[in-house]
Amino acid sequence: MRMRSLGVAFGLVAAVAACSKDNLNIANPNVVTVESAQGDPASIQLLATGLLADLRGLVTGAPMPLGILGRESYNLTPTEGRNTTGYLIGISVAGVQKLDPSGFATGLWGPGFNARRDALNYYKAVEASALTAAQKSAARGFARTIEAFAMMQVIGTRDTLGAPIEILEDFTAVAPFVTRDSVYKWILATFDAGATNLAAGGTAFPFTLHTGFAGFNTPATFAQFNRALKARAAAWYATSGGGTGAWQQALTALQGSFLNATATTRAQFDVGVYQIFSTAAGDATNGLSTATNSNFYAHMSFQQNAELKADGSPDNRMTAKHRGGLPSRAGLQTADGPVSQPTTNGYNIWPTSTTNMATIRNEELILLRAEARLGTGDKAGAIADLNQVRQNSGGLPASTLTAASSDDAVITGILYEKRYSLAMEAQRWIDMRRYNKLNLLPIDIPSGPNKNFVARVMPIPQGECNARNLAAAAGSATGILGPGSSNSCAP
Repeated sequence: MRMRSLGVAFGLVAAVAACSKDNLNIANPNVVTVESAQGDPASIQLLATGLLADLRGLVTGAPMPLGILGRESYNLTPTEGRNTTGYLIGISVAGVQKLDPSGFATGLWGPGFNARRDALNYYKAVEASALTAAQKSAARGFARTIEAFAMMQVIGTRDTLGAPIEILEDFTAVAPFVTRDSVYKWILATFDAGATNLAAGGTAFPFTLHTGFAGFNTPATFAQFNRALKARAAAWYATSGGGTGAWQQALTALQGSFLNATATTRAQFDVGVYQIFSTAAGDATNGLSTATNSNFYAHMSFQQNAELKADGSPDNRMTAKHRGGLPSRAGLQTADGPVSQPTTNGYNIWPTSTTNMATIRNEELILLRAEARLGTGDKAGAIADLNQVRQNSGGLPASTLTAASSDDAVITGILYEKRYSLAMEAQRWIDMRRYNKLNLLPIDIPSGPNKNFVARVMPIPQGECNARNLAAAAGSATGILGPGSSNSCAP
């Protein structure tokens, strides 16, 4: 009996001795870490799926806010007026209207940098994996393309404010802001690095892409998607200081993309990469669906400004995307009156909750080539591309533009085609700013306490500014907080 007691006591002592504080730190299997992902045979697929989710958020998070800023749409929520006022009225700072940096119009900043942080962890897992050299190269090219796109969404919305481009290992550290020019150069270089990786990536990715990448799901075909996005980025940069050199980069990128400049059918115009949705558990549905979103309205100017076909009926694109006859809505009603123009129009671009949303389509590529051709002195080529879309997608008569037309007249023609071809694809506000034409966007309420304005940039979120100010106060800031300011990065 005594021997048995001693044996039990010895066993307890040994067990206690074995339970050091480190042994008590048991990993939670429901919480993913970089280290645990690296040891998981399926980690690359899991992390790639995470980057695809990031990409979807960056695409789907853009149409509504940028549509409101570009006077394409409204988000007329009856219980939250700031979905209207936050974009059209903003706040007054020293008598100047601005978007509220702590309000609703601060989107695409956090998601852009979240995607880049996820990419950093993804690269670590790829390098630590047993993938072949070709598979690792393909995996890098995939992520670099998404990283570059993420920064496009950041700088496309912040423009002259600039942005950080470093993702530091220490996620609590503050990376410095750099200029818009530097951000664009980083984006173009990252797209190119991704294309180089994809070219050495063999015949297949070491993971599966979703069906929105049908036709673009191998390293070689995904590279065409990479080149298409680079063409858009180069066009943005060309009108933001890059000039002729950037226009030439756009033309070169288009040559390696999926551009079909002779497209005449809707199916040919719509070739591209899409974000997909489903009602499956854990997945997401299309939040701008006509079937589910009763607050999503079109700006009346979309109908009012549509040109007419030879038979007197409207532009095919307006007819296809337009949804009229809705109950009249005028935004938030206050004691001072409405805060937006009344509208009875909506869009029918995404009819169901699982309708795909375009990331980039061939129709845009043709119009990007029109821009780039004009930017490099080929006015006749620009007009030809403009008319290719105008006549075959819009059903309109050929433009009256000629080689004798001014560059500005051709730009105006291209912008009309982009407006109707790319409605609610998060391009119009950026396009109008790129060509210094924001003053041509309609102002719903031109005077009074609810006076509207057209914002030039989305603000840096106030939380970001506060973190930088705290870092500066602690003596750890290493870069500018915003153009011309050492203590605030809000515009």
